[in-house]
Amino acid sequence: MGKATLEYDLNDHDDKMSHLRAVKSLDMALALWQIIYNTRKEMLYQVEAEEMRTGKDMSAYEAIELYRRHLGEIFEEYGINIDELVN
Repeated sequence: MGKATLEYDLNDHDDKMSHLRAVKSLDMALALWQIIYNTRKEMLYQVEAEEMRTGKDMSAYEAIELYRRHLGEIFEEYGINIDELVN
């Protein structure tokens, strides 16, 4: 089996960012898997629960904001800081 070695100059900002992205790639893949395969059902449950609690339909804006917060929770669960990976 072949081997590959990646080398980064952690004193160089661009190399440091590339290194961080490489070591977080599995976490990102797991978070994306969670989003793709589990988020729809979880979000439907949360929207229904909120609508039952308030007695009114959730607006599109409120549902999108709920979804955004939920995605943030998933990324936090997997130790992913998006700002850290793109800046």
